Order: sequence, then C-alpha cells, then structure tokens
Amino acid sequence: MTRFRGLPVSPGHASGLLRIRPARPSPAAARPRRTRDDVTAAFAAVARSRTALAGRLRAEGRDDEAGIIEIAALIAGDPALAGAAADAVAAGADPETAISETAERHARLMEDLGNPDLAARAADIRQVAAAAIDYFRTDRGSSDVPGGSPFILVARDISPAELIELTDSGAPLAGAVSVSGGATSHAAIIARGLAIPMMAGADPAVLETRPGQRAALDGTSGELAVGATAVPSPAAPASPVTPIPRSGPAVTVLANVASAVETRRALAAGVEGVGLLRTEIPFLESRDWPGYGRQRALLEPILSQLEGKTAVVRLLDFSGDKIPPFLRRDLPSGAGLAALLERPAALTDQLRAILDSAHGARLAILIPMVRDPAEITRVREALAALTSRPPPTGIMVELAGTARRATEFARAADFFSVGTNDLVADVLGLARSDPAAGPGRAGDPRVLDLVRQVAAAGGEAGIDVSVCGDAAADPDVLPELIAAGIRTVSVGAGAVGPVRSLLSQGEP
Repeated sequence: MTRFRGLPVSPGHASGLLRIRPARPSPAAARPRRTRDDVTAAFAAVARSRTALAGRLRAEGRDDEAGIIEIAALIAGDPALAGAAADAVAAGADPETAISETAERHARLMEDLGNPDLAARAADIRQVAAAAIDYFRTDRGSSDVPGGSPFILVARDISPAELIELTDSGAPLAGAVSVSGGATSHAAIIARGLAIPMMAGADPAVLETRPGQRAALDGTSGELAVGATAVPSPAAPASPVTPIPRSGPAVTVLANVASAVETRRALAAGVEGVGLLRTEIPFLESRDWPGYGRQRALLEPILSQLEGKTAVVRLLDFSGDKIPPFLRRDLPSGAGLAALLERPAALTDQLRAILDSAHGARLAILIPMVRDPAEITRVREALAALTSRPPPTGIMVELAGTARRATEFARAADFFSVGTNDLVADVLGLARSDPAAGPGRAGDPRVLDLVRQVAAAGGEAGIDVSVCGDAAADPDVLPELIAAGIRTVSVGAGAVGPVRSLLSQGEP
C-alpha cells in the first residue's frame, strides 16, 4: 500500500478506482495511433454509459436527472458529432484535437442561435467530448477504469467547473485529489458544496501512479491510500466545539451554489433559498464573455427551482483563481469587477439574463469585490435601463478597506454579504492557495473585528448582513459570527444539514 499525504480541503471518505490525469497531455506523437473507428467507438462507449446511467436513475425514481443524462446519451450517439470527428482523424488529425475542435464548433453553433434551451446543449456537447477524450486518456477501452465504476480523480489541477460537470453528468465521482490548490480554492469550495471528499497539495508523484488501482481517500485527514479498499487511517479525534447558547438568536440558512445539482441538494436539505449564486464557475475556460443565451442556460435550471425563495445572484467575478483565458492577457487590470464594468454590453447581457430567468424567485443582485460606492451606482444605472422595478442590489464585503468603510457603503447598498475567504486572505496577507488560509482562519480576532463593524453598520442603516464564506460552516467560527451580529449565513449545499443541526442546538 502506498500513501500520499496532502491538505484536507473537503471532508469525508471515498473509495474507488484511480483515474489519473497526467500533468500534461502526452504529445500526439507519443500517443497510441488511433483510427476513425476508435473515435466512433469512444463516442459509442460514452452513449452506452450515459444510457445505462439514465436507466438506473429512472429505476430509482429520479426522472429529472435521468432526462438530463439521456440528452447527453443522444448527443454522444449523434453521427453528426462523432462522424465529423472521425472524418478529421481519417484526414490525419490527432483524435483528441479532432474531438475537441469538432465539439467546440458544434457548441458555438448552439450558443450563437440565441435560444437559452439550445445554449444549454452547448455545455452538454463539451461534456460529452470531454468524456470521449477521457476514454482515450484513461484507456477505458481496455477498462482499467470501467464505465460506471466509482472513481477518484487525481490531477495536477482540478477546476470547479469540472467537478460540477462530472456530478451533473451522473459520473460516479467518489473523490478528488489535486496537486495544486488549497482549502479556499474554488475547486475546494465546490467540492465541499457537493460533499465530494477532496485533498489538495498532494505530492506530484501521485500523478505517476498507475491508473485503475483501488484506492481510498480520507478527505478529513488528507490521505490517499493506493491499494486500499477502505480508509485505513483512524478517524481524527473531534476537536472541542464552542457551543451555541440554547437561547441564541434565530439564524437564516441559505446556500451557496453554482449549478442545478447543488441547488437540488440544498433544497432537499431544507435550505431557505440561495444566498450566493456563483455565475462565473461554468465559464472559467470560456474564450470570450458569456452572452445572454449562455447565461440564461446557466440560470434557468437553478432559478426555476427557487420560486418564492431568496435568490442572490452574484455578477461575474473573474478574479483570483477564476481568470478565464480571454482575460489572462489583460492582467492585472483586466479582471474582476473592473473588467465587467468596462464592458457595458457584457454587464447588460448578464443583468437581462438574470431578470428574464427569475421564475418568481425573490431576486437580489450581488456585486463582487467592491472597492468604491461609484461601482454600485454603475450597476444600478444598468439595471434601471432594463427594468422600472430593479431587484435589491448589494455588495460583497471581502476587502479590509471596504469593511472599514462599511458605514459609507451602507448608504449606497441594499444589503451586505461578507465573503470571509477573501477577507481572511486580505486581512492576514495570505493567498487563497496558501494551506494556512482555511475557513477556520476567519476566527482570527482581526477578521472578527471587521465582521462586527460590518454587522453594526448594517444594523444602523437597516440593511441585511450575511456571511457567505465557508467560515459560516465551521463549527468553531459560526458561534463567533453569531456573537458578532450575523443573523444570516450562506453555506455550501453539502454543509446545509450540519449547519442547521448545529444551529438547532440554540433553539429554546
């Protein structure tokens, strides 16, 4: 048995077969020679696995999820997609390149039609193509990692969008191991929301491990045991938790989501709405600003579940570890809120998509990384041009300077949402990828003092103040946040149940 240690970033235990993604794709010359028949077989294998999965879901009464998977099966079986990729290989193209480029052409055609339902199919096309490529990369044809078998994904980098796509597609993803990243990376945040055990900061040697072996992952202690069928390490002793007084105040629990699957899980756990809808996650590999159709395709499946419930939609936040390719060349000034405000058409497309996808949800617009009240004014002006009844507009408080000026910002915003992950990084001088930058660091007195200032400023102005960072799910930090005046928290879907349970201890 071989053990690899790392940083525990999403708790839980997982076992399955190892699916290893190499540090970099092998050059075309080093790959096994593939024919057009191999490409056809890859798409056929994806279609079969998706069809089988849809059948299992229907047998379990999960018809909505089965319908989503059946669409993927139909796409994988479409001869127009598989045939075009196979023809490119017959003409001499590398199979992975042929599949990727063919799928991208088809996806962009869907997006350019301006129909939200068809734009949603673009994401399905890309996911099917990724599965077909994965068929080659993991040698699933000879079945080291058979279709339908639970697997642990091991890679140098794992994107948050990848975790969502795998979960949405019904792939039996049991756990994830990343060489890069930390506890506050967005991949880790999404993993916690989906309750996927995950370890980051693993030894790069894990990428040289033979795929297809059985392994067990302990996401609570941060250990991958290759050759094990169950987690061999003993459970870590529970650390003392600060109790919430039984006479404590009522606290509203909302969810942080970036996908329909997270929303379904959060609602099933009894959440009262969505306090943070991360709109940028599906577009982190985008080649340009997502337009109206692509954004409605993201929003419709989420907001349609939230009729009559709170739905706080954050504007595109391309910053930190979430910089898409089309903005990387413009750094440092070309990303974040500034980039969106500099492109009025992109801002208008997003606001219009949000308004048109509401489905009776109690909408609110959340502006990320605000540094100046003038930024709030610009968003309000864009909203006023689209509707005579704009939804409430609030701001993320995730910079120390903004927190210290909370009284000033309270005159311009309708509500505050404290982002503890970035606030901790800013106050303590830590990068989000730093292993020391976990959610528990929000318990630092310097951070809590700023949270108290923000809560007090909101109370004086009569506006709501929530915490949407992962610290709100930390059993040691949550009581401190409540003591600081916080009465609404928004946590990952996977944390809704535990947080509600913890808060119930404070009910009389």
